[in-house]
Amino acid sequence: MSSDPTDAPTPAPPSATARNGPAVSREEFDALFAAVRTWGRWAPADRGAWNRVSADHVRRATALVRSGTVVALARPWDTAPGPDNSKPALHYLSDLGDVEPPEPSTHKDFIGTDYHGKGVSHLDALSHIAYRGQLYDGGTARELVGAGGARFGDVSALGPLVTKGVLLDLPAVLGTSWLEPGQAVRAADVAAAEEALGVEIGEGDAVLLRVGRFRRRRELGAWDLDASSAGLHVEAVPLLAERGIALLGGDGDSDVRPSPVEGLHSPVHALAVAAMGVPLLDNLDLETLSATAAGTGRYEFLLVVAPLDIPGGTGSPVNPVAVF
Repeated sequence: MSSDPTDAPTPAPPSATARNGPAVSREEFDALFAAVRTWGRWAPADRGAWNRVSADHVRRATALVRSGTVVALARPWDTAPGPDNSKPALHYLSDLGDVEPPEPSTHKDFIGTDYHGKGVSHLDALSHIAYRGQLYDGGTARELVGAGGARFGDVSALGPLVTKGVLLDLPAVLGTSWLEPGQAVRAADVAAAEEALGVEIGEGDAVLLRVGRFRRRRELGAWDLDASSAGLHVEAVPLLAERGIALLGGDGDSDVRPSPVEGLHSPVHALAVAAMGVPLLDNLDLETLSATAAGTGRYEFLLVVAPLDIPGGTGSPVNPVAVF
């Protein structure tokens, strides 16, 4: 069970403020979707933007390893229900070694999770998101995803990823402990973070956005992230598309909430996964990564992401590893 204080009184997070700008209409969003779309660009299509990462990218990323410091990015397996964990993970012992003979005795576990949510660190594959009924590359979601799994864009198609990771540590840049729920990160904030942290997002990179969710959670308690969370405004996505990123992730799920787009609860998901073919990493605990980056003065590193090989799966629980 997680040691986070989820049973503490839950503070009411503030709603989105006027500084996040006016609402984005569906017409404006659809134009943005078309502008960043990469359909028809790669083969195999269901690896999406991971096709950008070549052997040269991997070699350049491994050159970032200097001290050999390894930082795991997953949060603990959370079996405690809470405002941000409506479907807690399961864990119990299925064998307690109490049957004799033979020797040696064994102890076995069962684990299970409905991992798409706010409780488990996980990867979203390209079959996870459809917009206007279409998956990435234009296939019809109802024809390609059913009760037996996905026939396009499953997590098995992705395989492991080894590339350069870039940490955009917004609280470190702003001199705060965290971004308040509802605060949007815009394109100008991304560019300012690059300059302040001495990094430059390039083709094939994995971008990790820290808003300080887990520091706030540990100090103030859990809250409902579906109602209010810091994250990217859709206005920031074209910059990431222009840079040619391969992966986007963070300590939230990348989207600011309440959503700035009328009628869409997760517009960054739609742009990244369904338009750009960029898988997402959700619910990473980036606090140790933040401290390590600050201590070394380096906000780029080797990143290794190895999802489970689940044929037909729309994603996977995952423990990404950063190496400095």
